Amino acid sequence: MDALTLLLNRSSQPRLEAPAPSGDALENIMQAALRAPDHACLTPWRFIVCTGKGLDKLGALYEKSAIENGKPQKDIERAVQLPHRAPMVVVAIAKHIEHEKVPRVEQIASASCGVMAMQMAAVAQGFNGMWRTGNYAQCETVRNGLGLSEDDELVGFLYLGTPAFEPAPKPQRNSGDYFEFWQ
Repeated sequence: MDALTLLLNRSSQPRLEAPAPSGDALENIMQAALRAPDHACLTPWRFIVCTGKGLDKLGALYEKSAIENGKPQKDIERAVQLPHRAPMVVVAIAKHIEHEKVPRVEQIASASCGVMAMQMAAVAQGFNGMWRTGNYAQCETVRNGLGLSEDDELVGFLYLGTPAFEPAPKPQRNSGDYFEFWQ
């Protein structure tokens, strides 16, 4: 798949099944993240790849969060299963590094570009994914369980696997609604 086709047809896939990327395909995905724009070469990222028992560990962290935040019992029971919506979840963390020329927001954007690059590398190899955030991405229990410092940002959870079906085409947007030209 050529790059332009990939980018112009990008679509998240909420239904993912095994197999997850592995071997060279997974290495390509990880290397794509490491090519994200990175002002001053700070590499302000940390990624945690969860599969198998790692998904259980992430689910236990979600469950702890749900309990500590007084969620209803059905939400607590559901929390354990959330990571299992795909055979792999990559936790994406922006690791803030103090730098006079690279503000925190730019470092978060860099980590976010890494997530986009991972998803596109997955799609280019026959896989797909869904970038999720939600309450768990903002929860102190989850942040602490993942070892984030106060200045770090949990950018999200990239669910990866094999698409269970072809996603419906997305409607094309009118670029004129979002772009203006200063000439």
